[in-house]
Amino acid sequence: MPAEPAIETHKIEAFEVQPQARLMQPIANAPHLTSTSCEAVREIEIFDELGVRRSIYIPAERALTVIVDDRELVTLMTLGASPELLVLGFLRNQRLIKDAAALESISVDWRAGTAIVKTRLGRRELPAALPRIVASGSGQGSVYAAMMSQLDTLRLPDAGEARISGSTLRAVLDIMRQHDTIHRHARSVHSCALFQHDRLLVSVEDVSRHNGLDTVSGWMALHGIDGGDKILFTTGRLTGEMVIKAAQSGVPIVVSRNGVSTMGYDLAKKFGMTLFGRAVNRRFHCYVGAERFDAE
Repeated sequence: MPAEPAIETHKIEAFEVQPQARLMQPIANAPHLTSTSCEAVREIEIFDELGVRRSIYIPAERALTVIVDDRELVTLMTLGASPELLVLGFLRNQRLIKDAAALESISVDWRAGTAIVKTRLGRRELPAALPRIVASGSGQGSVYAAMMSQLDTLRLPDAGEARISGSTLRAVLDIMRQHDTIHRHARSVHSCALFQHDRLLVSVEDVSRHNGLDTVSGWMALHGIDGGDKILFTTGRLTGEMVIKAAQSGVPIVVSRNGVSTMGYDLAKKFGMTLFGRAVNRRFHCYVGAERFDAE
């Protein structure tokens, strides 16, 4: 059997910012972030079904414990593509901080496996108690009750003009079908990406769909990016938590290769969002918000 072609692991980037997006500047009073991305895959040896020993690549999953103002908060399992943005997006999407300016710094140390977060208000920034609710998140598994208790106050920014055409939807699917670098070589990861119409801005692959969305949300928060004219793509299923996170980033249109849960569906209707699921090649289901879709 011919050997699989070798890949240069240093060329595989789990987090990518497109050239036009690199021109966007961080917000005023942006936190200081370290830059500690890790190698995304590791080579191992396996025996295949024919009893042949060969080398393959698997995702390099790591544990990252988030410590906010000397208070241990959560441990995230991640590839470490952009851990600082992952932590920023996680804190923002859990509604533990209002915006990126609430933080003074995020410092990741992979030798210790920690992300040290300093807020500008110290311990006063976080609630005194952080009760949790078990969720459906692979690689995360829980959300903070404070986020769930504030759903009635969550509103999308004005996205009344947001629309998506059939050609734009097909372009998004075509781009992402060719873009899953780690998935093609190592499988076992999810992709998430932010588009402005059919123009890719940022993309990330991680072991959890939640991590992917949090990392994109962190990039948006750091740069003050408005989501009203954006499209969010994910390979993960659209559960309630995924829909909430997209809504908190202000993105009205979400496209997934996977399906939609009842909570995701109900919340999308509540927030006035548009959800596309089972979107592969030229097939898809528009579950809610079809009034934004121009089928052409």
